[in-house]
Amino acid sequence: MSEADERRDYYTVLGAARDAPRDEIERRYKRLAVAHHPDRGGDEEEMKAINEAWGVLKDAAAREAYDDATRATGDETYETYDETYETDDNDPDETLYAPRRRAYAAPPDFIPSTSAGAQADAIGGRLAGALLSLFAGVVLIFLVRFHYVVFLWPLALLGLSLLLFGVWMAHAALAYAREGYSPKHLARRLAWAQETLFWATVAGGGYTLYVLLTAI
Repeated sequence: MSEADERRDYYTVLGAARDAPRDEIERRYKRLAVAHHPDRGGDEEEMKAINEAWGVLKDAAAREAYDDATRATGDETYETYDETYETDDNDPDETLYAPRRRAYAAPPDFIPSTSAGAQADAIGGRLAGALLSLFAGVVLIFLVRFHYVVFLWPLALLGLSLLLFGVWMAHAALAYAREGYSPKHLARRLAWAQETLFWATVAGGGYTLYVLLTAI
C-alpha cells in the first residue's frame, strides 16, 4: 500500500463530514458509486477507494475504530469540494453527484487566536485605540476651551464622547488581559484591586483635566 493510500481520508473520499450520520454517508456513496462505476466510464481506482471507504464507514464499530486511529495519529486531510451534478444519459431526469476535489495544505504558519502572540496583538490594539481616543478627546476639549464659541459645543460633546470611549477601550484591554490567565492566577484573584486602581486612575485623570480647564 502506498503512502497516499495509508493517508487516505475515507470521509474525504465520500465527501462527507466526520459527524455525518450513516444515512448521509450512504447517500453520498451511492451517488459516487453510480458516477464512478467503471461500466459507466468511471475510474477503476477511484471506485476502489469509494468502496473501501464505504466498507469501513458503513459499520459502526469499524467507523469508530477508524475515527480513533485517525485521531490518535493526527492524520487530517484538508480538501474542498465543487459539488457539481451531471445528467444521467440513461435517465435525463436523474442527476448524478460528481464532486471535484481540490486539495490544499493547511497554512504552516497559522497562529490560533488563543496564542500568546494573538492575545498580545489584541491587547495592544485595544490600548492603542484607547490612547488615540483619549488624546483626540483632550485635544478637542482644549480646542473648545481656548476658542469658545457657542456653535462649537458639538465639538465639546464629541471630545467628551471620545474620552469615554477611550476609558471603555482601556478597561476592555484590562479585562481581556485578565481573562487570559487561569482562574487561580493572582491576576484573576486580585481583579478587585485592578478595578479599584483603574477607576481611581480614571477619576484622577478626570479631576486633573478639570483643574487644567478651569485654571486656563
